[in-house]
Amino acid sequence: MNPKVDEYLSNENNWQEHMEELRRIILDCGLTEELKWNLPCYMLEKGNIVIIQGFKEYCAIMFFKGSLMKDPNGILTRPGKNSQAQRQIRFTSVQEIIEMENIIKAYIQEAMEVEKAGLEVTFKKSTDYAIPEELHSKFDEIPDLKTAFEKLTPGRQKAYIIYFSNAKQSKTRESRVEKYIQHILDGKGLRD
Repeated sequence: MNPKVDEYLSNENNWQEHMEELRRIILDCGLTEELKWNLPCYMLEKGNIVIIQGFKEYCAIMFFKGSLMKDPNGILTRPGKNSQAQRQIRFTSVQEIIEMENIIKAYIQEAMEVEKAGLEVTFKKSTDYAIPEELHSKFDEIPDLKTAFEKLTPGRQKAYIIYFSNAKQSKTRESRVEKYIQHILDGKGLRD
């Protein structure tokens, strides 16, 4: 048990009891406990296996390579629609966690086996995402924009493409592209 996690849990108001129960179950599986990203994280040697998260509506454990796991109980969910590797099991009551203890342990054991086997998630590249027409049009209008965009890291390119593409209406996509032209020309990412 890591004292930093003790301190974190003592300050957790909404999900403390849930997180303590999850912590007990996870530690019972023989993982090393650290505080990473200001959350209780559990590792096998140097590989991240699972992390405990608290949200407004639920508490969750997230498997870092969850997309490589089987899901015989149909309980793994993507944390977000663009999540590629991570998968969560979500909880809203301590009783639910207690009733699922054996299932949780089985999923943790599988995640440990994925790590021991050295399996890696194959991530989509930024080139696998379709560039929205509104951005293509701006590339034609402003050739320096295309050059600047291509100089961005693949992660920054992907973030822009997803953000622009998520708008349902063309005028919203145009507005988003327009808003970030200078950002892209300056070599900055969406969140920089």
